[in-house]
Amino acid sequence: MQPAVTVGLDGSPESIAAARWAADEAEKRGLTLRLLHAWPLLAPEPTRVPSEVDQNYWAKRLVHTAQAELQARHPGLSIVGNLVAEDAQKALLQAASESEMTVLGSRGLEPVESYFLGDVSMPVVARAERPVVLVRAETPQGAAPVASVSRVVVALKLHGSSDDLLDFAFHSSAARGVPLLAVHGRSVPLHARVPWGVDHNITEELKRDAQKELSKALRLWHEKYPRVEVVDSIRLESPAKAVVRAAEGAALLVVGRRAHRHGLAPHLGPVAQAAIHHGSCPVAVVPHD
Repeated sequence: MQPAVTVGLDGSPESIAAARWAADEAEKRGLTLRLLHAWPLLAPEPTRVPSEVDQNYWAKRLVHTAQAELQARHPGLSIVGNLVAEDAQKALLQAASESEMTVLGSRGLEPVESYFLGDVSMPVVARAERPVVLVRAETPQGAAPVASVSRVVVALKLHGSSDDLLDFAFHSSAARGVPLLAVHGRSVPLHARVPWGVDHNITEELKRDAQKELSKALRLWHEKYPRVEVVDSIRLESPAKAVVRAAEGAALLVVGRRAHRHGLAPHLGPVAQAAIHHGSCPVAVVPHD
């Protein structure tokens, strides 16, 4: 199969928003868009039966309707529909292993309540071998939320390998032609706290050390993507808070998670959890070593 962006399609407003986002992304990256609908009760494909007796009629209509809309929006984009008679989680994980990225819709609640993931989305995010992007539903008027500031934000820990994470973030910025904001949050240690606030000598030293580490981590990627404008930010607050605040008005937030190792249960760290549940823009979760 050609390199593709796969989107999980179930007919919900969230999945339709995800499909529209995925189509834009596939076009930016020059990839095929794959519309995947999985349902264990899909019947074996019949031959020459009228729609009223075709058990797969509604599944086909769902995919064909989405494909027609997206093809009209993106005439030059290669789009394929895929009906799979399997459990959705299993089908999406298999598709994720074959795709450049997988895009899923996230179920929206009121803004003050943030949003949650469905039973399918969370295991896919935690187990997928390649990046998974979560997209909120569109506004009631039918227009996708517009980012007030056009940028991509990437969250960095500054320890361990982050090559896959940075490659995805820089590629995403380059594909959009927008700046990349690299954010590192670091909580103020107890020994820096004093009765009147914090010891600024200690916090300035912390910032200088973190800035050196961040500049070192980004150096290679500056060279690989010379046209991407990069802004870095060291924030002395919890990493989760720093990342969520930095992503306000962004086009995309990119966070990492440790790749799943055999024998260990897959899980998401606090920064990825905060991004997923409180981020106001599409969130890409990228597995890395």
